[in-house]
Amino acid sequence: MKTRELINLGVPKGPAIRAAQHACAEAAATGVDHRTLRSIVENLLENPQVYREDEAWGGFAAAMLKVAAAREGYQGREQPAPWRQWGEGLDPQAVEQMQRACRLPIAVRGALMPDAHVGYGLPIGGVLATDAAVIPYAVGVDIACRMKLTVLELPTSALAGQRDRLAGALTRETEFGVGASFKARDRRSHEVMDADWSVSPVTARNKEKAWEQLGTSGSGNHFAEFGVLTLDAPDLGLDAGEYLALLSHSGSRGTGANVADHYSKLAADRHPELPKDLRHLAWLDLDSDAGREYWAAMHLMGRYAAANHALIHRHIATRLKVGVLLDIENHHNFAWKEQHDGREVIVHRKGATPAGRGDIGIIPGSMGTSGYVVRGKGCEAALNSASHGAGRLMSRSAAKKQFTWSQARTFLAARGVEVLSAGLDEVPMAYKDIEDVMAAQDDLVDRVGRFDPKLVKMAK
Repeated sequence: MKTRELINLGVPKGPAIRAAQHACAEAAATGVDHRTLRSIVENLLENPQVYREDEAWGGFAAAMLKVAAAREGYQGREQPAPWRQWGEGLDPQAVEQMQRACRLPIAVRGALMPDAHVGYGLPIGGVLATDAAVIPYAVGVDIACRMKLTVLELPTSALAGQRDRLAGALTRETEFGVGASFKARDRRSHEVMDADWSVSPVTARNKEKAWEQLGTSGSGNHFAEFGVLTLDAPDLGLDAGEYLALLSHSGSRGTGANVADHYSKLAADRHPELPKDLRHLAWLDLDSDAGREYWAAMHLMGRYAAANHALIHRHIATRLKVGVLLDIENHHNFAWKEQHDGREVIVHRKGATPAGRGDIGIIPGSMGTSGYVVRGKGCEAALNSASHGAGRLMSRSAAKKQFTWSQARTFLAARGVEVLSAGLDEVPMAYKDIEDVMAAQDDLVDRVGRFDPKLVKMAK
């Protein structure tokens, strides 16, 4: 039987699924057909005690009895940890995910941002403070995904007058998509590759892959785009006015995903007591070897993600032979050690931006709508956080069914936006209204400047 079928039947990941796979494979080798295998698994899950002494199925039964004992002893919080949400009419499933996360015994406090939508374990836009533990899935699969904005020494008129030159820089100086990498002769260099990649067996064996993908962009909502940054008042070391800027969104690529996958499975193995609806919120204690390993790997992925952006921006500026007036960046999908309520906690921001007092961040809209440079207000109730974007209004599959490129091109043309490449699931209409999202968090951040995309490149 396939792993997915066993999971759908209710076999939990970890030792139990491995025992089930072994038992099924042994039985199939003796000629037991698929229908009979499925019936045995269903009966065993219903009453594992009956199969405890069975020569073929005893190991699987013992694993399920251990899971059952652990779940009987599971002690979540008597009362959920306190949390608040920003924004009205949020996806009920995202709200439910936040509520479940706050039932964890390690949960201290939470917050849900106005761009919230469903994720694995913790919702996108979810902020969760925990006690001396880190939750890989509450950090996210794309560890340290981040935004970077560079103001270039080019007039905004270059967006029309030098369109081909700008488009060429976007096309040639990064690669997009799942598995995207540079050929050996074009491989990028950065000091992050001189760091200690042996902090985790996952980073050690993925170092070569990370080097191949250094300076590249991901798939989905990752992008590199030119646009206009408007400052209504002097700030950020610049005068009021309009500036040509480069904005990018990318993360830690395939290596970050492998780190997330490895340690989320490790966490799940360590917490068989968690009920099904909390399985993706399994944690690693920071005083454990696995917890320390993950923490070190996460921080390395933070440096690596920053290096990807640094190289994209540096190579584009070099190709254009222009200087840089301003560089700002911020990241999400990370966990920080912070002081809240008079104690140290681990603050997970999954699709949420740090917004401590004075923190500068970037909150994008979509390929066809404005984004904002913001300054954090340090709202303690939100654990010093804000949204990381407009947030999806619908799933990718729903967007592909509902919209056409003809509709998208009409929307984009009205706003003077040209898209060099992108997927239909990323059209602006698939996202929430950024103005509504910003209005819902005006107690979390101040708007410093507005960024309007004009020339956009994403994965197809």
